[in-house]
Amino acid sequence: MLTESQVETSFRKLINNPDRNEETFDKAEELLDELRCESPLRHRLSVELEELRALAASKS
Repeated sequence: MLTESQVETSFRKLINNPDRNEETFDKAEELLDELRCESPLRHRLSVELEELRALAASKS
């Protein structure tokens, strides 16, 4: 199990990749599954991930 800090660092590395695609978003979601359901970090990153997915879909 990863710590919140490790999850956030890995999440940022994935999301900041300019070549992100659906696979990148899936990997980011898997990272979020490492966090407790009640974690504020999980909620914040989930919202961010949804927004990035929507933005990527609108650009396609």
